[in-house]
Amino acid sequence: MGKVIGIDLGTTNSCVSVVENDKPVIIPASSGSMTTPSIVAFTKKGERLVGESARRQAVTNPERTISSIKRQMGTDWVCRIDGKDYRPQTISAMILMQLKKDAEEFIGETVNDAVITVPAYFNDVQRQATKDAGRIAGLNVLRIINEPTSAALAYGLNHGEPQKVMVYDLGGGTFDVSVIEIGEGVIEVLATAGDNHLGGDDFDARVTDWLVDQIRNQYHCDVRRDFAAMQRVRDAAEQAKKELSASQSTEIVLPYLTMEKGEPVHVDLTLTRAQFEKMINDLIERTADPVRNALNDAHIQPSQLGRVLLVGGSTRIPAVQEKVRLLTGKEPSKNINPDECVAQGAAIMGSTLQGKGLIAAGTGQELLLLDVTPLSLSIETVGGVATRLVGRNTTLPTRYSRIFSTAAPFQRNVEINVLQGERPMARDNKSIGKFKLKGIKPAPAGVPQIEVTFDIDANGILKVSAKDLDMGKEQSITITANDRMSEDEIQQAIHDAQNYAAQDQVRLDAAELLNESQRLLNQTEQTVRSMGKQLDKQRKKQIKADSSTLQKMVSKCRLDKVTEAEVAEIRAAKQKLEESTAGIV
Repeated sequence: MGKVIGIDLGTTNSCVSVVENDKPVIIPASSGSMTTPSIVAFTKKGERLVGESARRQAVTNPERTISSIKRQMGTDWVCRIDGKDYRPQTISAMILMQLKKDAEEFIGETVNDAVITVPAYFNDVQRQATKDAGRIAGLNVLRIINEPTSAALAYGLNHGEPQKVMVYDLGGGTFDVSVIEIGEGVIEVLATAGDNHLGGDDFDARVTDWLVDQIRNQYHCDVRRDFAAMQRVRDAAEQAKKELSASQSTEIVLPYLTMEKGEPVHVDLTLTRAQFEKMINDLIERTADPVRNALNDAHIQPSQLGRVLLVGGSTRIPAVQEKVRLLTGKEPSKNINPDECVAQGAAIMGSTLQGKGLIAAGTGQELLLLDVTPLSLSIETVGGVATRLVGRNTTLPTRYSRIFSTAAPFQRNVEINVLQGERPMARDNKSIGKFKLKGIKPAPAGVPQIEVTFDIDANGILKVSAKDLDMGKEQSITITANDRMSEDEIQQAIHDAQNYAAQDQVRLDAAELLNESQRLLNQTEQTVRSMGKQLDKQRKKQIKADSSTLQKMVSKCRLDKVTEAEVAEIRAAKQKLEESTAGIV
């Protein structure tokens, strides 16, 4: 069995790790950075860009550049580009394919297996969407693991002493907090809470809005109608946010941002840390309730915490760190890298699933991980009530059965609406699937005995089966939530991804071949000119003919539409010219 990689599929940046010599190692991206921007772009030439290359061209190609796709996972979001629809799973798969490629180049062998992390507060549909993205990317997803749990796993490998740890994970698009107990070689999640739509993107949006207002007031122009200008403003907002983590103020300079009445607009503004903190105060305050809820569900006081771990790039903001101090009374630990620890924990889990148990520092014991389900699971019953079956923070994996019956006399079919959430009424929770049991024996209301079983695996993904106890028949029920991709859609996406990979390789081969051919043509032209009459007339005629043939092919070739057959023809023409110029070029 090959290496198992651990992937932190982030909103803003993604990271990949692998265990080597019993230690998790971060795999550098093709750009040399330790993380890969979670950005996908489609150029007008039909090329697909992922990561740093996609980020660099976002200003000039904003409408065909997709970022923060993680926020759309498990929804019916669709982006249409060049007549083709892209769903969140397929865009995420493109990011995963890039991470897989980087890992294979680093390790030196094919990678098939992976552990992928998700926010602890991701529901069943979002987790399944992440797993589907992995399949589309050509990965066998061994486990879906919660991000805070993964960070605690990375921390627990080196800090095996018994203690209760809070992981405060504020990333680019999501916020999670988990209370975790480390002791006797066991890492047990006691409680988790969070907000799936709170993170660095929201802080960036506040700074962006401020910049737009300042530009309108001071420079008398509205940049919202200028796509390229808005992308530059967003990039500047993100950079200003980062700079204010280390400085009390930052200069935002945007020369030639846009044109107003035929004149270029040069923006030069100053933003102070105090102004920034005022802008985002309410967003930081939103992290307080999940922290309190997690502590309450874990039945512990803040004073009982041994450590508070900060995870996610947004925890570098001083105001966020101060909020954590106020909520917990603890100085946040700087023992782990907030950008890399989640991927490292996933790599540790992957190695463990291979049967290579990792030893906790100081204990000599292998680590055992016990995670929890983040949200309660309920069934909609008469009156629109959400009847709870599995409570939040139940240790995984878990299996629970309950007997239900019909609400109307002589009912032949029963539709069961499965919900995820904490509200008492069904309409206020997330419906993750509707299950229909057919062929029930006609009987008065309340007589049929229908046993519904919920089975939540270690990935936090729900499977459901139902049994009619009267008839003695058992039927499996498949979740049919609209937000999920069907098996046919997944297979089509896998096929498309493979085609994309093949097309990308053909384009790379073609680009390299065109460069080599152009160099050969230039060298040939110079040589023929310099040799003059020294060159045999017949040979000169042959060289010119071969050069002309190759030049026409090179000029005609378009990378966005190049085929393998066309590449083969150019390669053959290049070889013919090399043969006719042998010994002189």
